[in-house]
Amino acid sequence: MELYSVLIADDEEEIRKGIIQKISWHHLGFALIGEAENGAEAFELCEQLKPDVILTDIKMPFMDGLELCQNIRQTLPACKIIVFSGFNDFEYARQSVSNGVFEYIMKPISASELNVVLSKLKKKLDTERLEKRDMETLRRQYEESFPVLRELFFTRLLDGRIPYDEILERISRYELSISYENWRIILIKVIIKDSKKLSYDELLLISVKKFINQYFKFSENCIQSLIYNDMIAIIVQIKKAYELIEEMQRLSSLVKCYLGIDIYIGIGRAYNAEDISRSVEEAKIAIDNQIIVGTSVLYIGDIQPSRTTTLSFSEQDLNTLENAVKLGNQNDVKLAVKNIINRVRETRFSLSQCQLFFLEIITGIIKISRSGGEDIEISFCQNFENFISISDFGTLDDIYNWLCNQCLNLQTLLGKKRTDNMSNTIKKAKDFISLNYNQIDLSVDTLCDYLHLSPAYFSTLFKKEIGKSFTAYVSELRMQMAAKMLKSTNEKTYLIAEKVGFSDPNYFSYVFKKYFGSTPSKYRSSKNNPSHYS
Repeated sequence: MELYSVLIADDEEEIRKGIIQKISWHHLGFALIGEAENGAEAFELCEQLKPDVILTDIKMPFMDGLELCQNIRQTLPACKIIVFSGFNDFEYARQSVSNGVFEYIMKPISASELNVVLSKLKKKLDTERLEKRDMETLRRQYEESFPVLRELFFTRLLDGRIPYDEILERISRYELSISYENWRIILIKVIIKDSKKLSYDELLLISVKKFINQYFKFSENCIQSLIYNDMIAIIVQIKKAYELIEEMQRLSSLVKCYLGIDIYIGIGRAYNAEDISRSVEEAKIAIDNQIIVGTSVLYIGDIQPSRTTTLSFSEQDLNTLENAVKLGNQNDVKLAVKNIINRVRETRFSLSQCQLFFLEIITGIIKISRSGGEDIEISFCQNFENFISISDFGTLDDIYNWLCNQCLNLQTLLGKKRTDNMSNTIKKAKDFISLNYNQIDLSVDTLCDYLHLSPAYFSTLFKKEIGKSFTAYVSELRMQMAAKMLKSTNEKTYLIAEKVGFSDPNYFSYVFKKYFGSTPSKYRSSKNNPSHYS
């Protein structure tokens, strides 16, 4: 079994080495990966090595054990901590237990006591590892259940029980490589030959479903087939209905010939995925009318004219277009505009209705532009004072292309504005750091209070733009400023330490040596400083 990694931190080398030598690490299930002589070094090693366990003294220079525990809790929450200290530090050490420390051990440390603690800790780590593997097993079972979950998704979608804003997310979650336009429902009702009554025999339904899936000519257009409300439902992406009608008539004859089963087939109109329940209702109406019409396959458009609805640019349309422009990519914008135009393309409306709809779309784009803080003349069109009419365009494709260009131009401008805002934020941050690097209490929280940003968002943004963390940037600036002072002034080292934000001169010397490779005094006395000092 894999060993758990351990890091030891204690400023007393004799104690540190004694622990290392007296414990049979591998036998207990652990592997020693590092040791540190102070809290600051221990924290740096923790960031690099990411140990499973850290054993630390409570009293150490530069960063004590309590502060080390707090920092580890933030950066390595899964790391287990064992704290040990002398009798006089009992109350102080007990505070560390509240910071998620696994165990507290009183000095002097005996090998037997530490063996017991490590054995108990290993059991806990083993339990956590097993739980993690159980979660991985559950995730694997989830993936194996994809077909069932997909069918459940489609069943709820046909019932109209999936919220609009969840449909695309579910399509992505269930790894369905399909667009969500031109979805059409075919409902198949199985009839018992003698009684002409609906059969609820699931095996019969499954048999017919399997047969149709095998011989369906448009299988590449089939999104899903499933048992739905004692019928077979097939979701297809086929825009032209009459090609589908011919194919379903062929399959109806084959089912009767090979299986000896009569079926009624109802076909609904094509809709976007969020409106597929309308196609379901239309397919049901078609099936209900088949007895009167006297045909086994019936398309809703043959018995019912297109819906007489008002063509309007709804709040939902505006939200979809705004999300595409502000949060999506170019394809998202094109798809949003295409879906809007398809409403005109697929339904017969008067010219006056189309003109009003077109003006509503333009008004929507203006709202999106203003909400993003853009000047409408720049972002939308240069000659907006001229009235825009549908008659200015030759075809619906021309209108689609024009609207796409306006939305894509707006998307580019808003994207640039966001980028400029981020650059301005980073500039403000750097200016603030330059003015306040000498403040001992300078922190991410202090800076974020000034910028009115959350620390998590700012830290991500700063690392992305600058290429290093806030802490590393401040530390580097302080070291560079300290180096300049050492070369250009005769001030005492402890005064320079205070001027660059260090309250502890010894810790300043420790960090300075780590950064430049020499102590402050040697750096100052050097006649020929290396080029990287400057």
